[in-house]
Amino acid sequence: MNRPDHIAALESESFDLCIVGGGATGLGAAVDAAARGYRVALVEQTDFAKGTSSRSTKLVHGGVRYLKQGNVSLVLDALRERGRLARNAPHLVKDLPFVIPTYHWWEGPFYGIGMKVYDALAGKLGFGASHHLSKEETLARIPTIEPDGLTGGVIYHDGQFDDARLAIHLAMTADDLGAKLANHVRCVSLVKESGKVRGIEAVDLERGRSFRIAARAVINATGVFVDELRRRDEPSAGEIVAVSQGVHLVLPKDFLPGDSAIMIPKTADGRVLFAVPWHDRVVLGTTDTPLPEKSMEPRALPEEIDFLMTHAARYLSRDPRQEDVLSVFAGLRPLVKAGGGQDTASLSRDHTILISESGLITITGGKWTTYRKMAEDVIDRAADFAGLEEVPCRTAGLPVHGATTEEIAESNLRPYGSDAARIHDMGDTARLHPSLELTAGEVRWHAREEMARTAEDVLARRSRSLLLDARGSMDAAPAVAAILAEELGRDGEWQSRQVEDFRRLASGYLLGGAASS
Repeated sequence: MNRPDHIAALESESFDLCIVGGGATGLGAAVDAAARGYRVALVEQTDFAKGTSSRSTKLVHGGVRYLKQGNVSLVLDALRERGRLARNAPHLVKDLPFVIPTYHWWEGPFYGIGMKVYDALAGKLGFGASHHLSKEETLARIPTIEPDGLTGGVIYHDGQFDDARLAIHLAMTADDLGAKLANHVRCVSLVKESGKVRGIEAVDLERGRSFRIAARAVINATGVFVDELRRRDEPSAGEIVAVSQGVHLVLPKDFLPGDSAIMIPKTADGRVLFAVPWHDRVVLGTTDTPLPEKSMEPRALPEEIDFLMTHAARYLSRDPRQEDVLSVFAGLRPLVKAGGGQDTASLSRDHTILISESGLITITGGKWTTYRKMAEDVIDRAADFAGLEEVPCRTAGLPVHGATTEEIAESNLRPYGSDAARIHDMGDTARLHPSLELTAGEVRWHAREEMARTAEDVLARRSRSLLLDARGSMDAAPAVAAILAEELGRDGEWQSRQVEDFRRLASGYLLGGAASS
């Protein structure tokens, strides 16, 4: 993806659809619309997947807790989409066995029956059959599970992925299909003609240059911030999104050796708790905390960290300490408001599409697993509203950029799929930090092909260095900034500012919130 070329097209061409928001929902919509042959523009005010879409539990799943809530239709949709995503992006979505440890005699049959229902709903797109485990079998799979009182377990299968990397590959898929998109471009206002939305006013934050994007319809896919754009359209518009914060801790691999995850069906706040192996680390989460305000960089609250540390100590034989935590990250979920309740754990993840009187099309809610179905639904509505030629959705079997089933030897290159060979051939394999797999060649690839523009773009999303080792990512920032400066033609002052900005950001991912530079 060549950003200057995309910016030039956004400034000069007219489009059928303009999408505001470069997270899972917006990028999925861009892929769907471009695959139908529509002329598509997309702008993201920061970086692709900067918000919620890079801060998930890294799972592609049907949603066990939604089954408990009786929302069978959502679970069915999610399981169907889970299977499609595994087929369309096999380089990014993997089968992961989960163990539910049992500590009471009734838990085995109770959870066992529930997981059999889960298997049945998945049908032919299932990942594997669930079954009971003895105490010995449970300890063999999860040797660090708390053994006191353990009676056994139930094993089932779900999917795992790298959320930010999938987002980048969706952007590349949209590019492959002819969409024009750019990060670090902010929508500052809506353009109206005769009272109808016909585009946006945008500013390229890199150059400080404003321009207009003309389109027959505008889609608001800005996640937790959809209400802000809705109020630019209708100042009196009420809020439709309730914000819930989910927090995750990242621990060293030895807290959960092996290839199986732990699932705790019900915690004190009513959520499902996961301990998941990911990129040779362990992701522990998540919380569900209603928040009154939204932020581009949400921070974990002390009580959320205490909650996760307490539950980790309850279910793991080795209690994690503060110094064990490699990174702590928070994300905001856009949940569609239902009544006046504030219990966000009980709100559904179904998505909602609204069309205002002036024609602004808003989509919100949903979850990563169902992004493709959300995109299909919103493009169906947008195409009808804009009077576009009716073209059926083509993404159910559309491979995502990089899709391959070939085994890739270098572990750091596996998430790139079929692009791995090109990165390998660049030959710049020097690792930028001992605790990270990130290489100089990858950073060059990020700048040349994946529209990375800042050290944060590289360290937080093109690679997952910030999440895997926040302190290590801070140490790697100068090397990353130097490579980007060379690739993008930036000066020494820019490099220094990049390092300073990233270290300030990354300090918030350290438990305790501060670090020496």
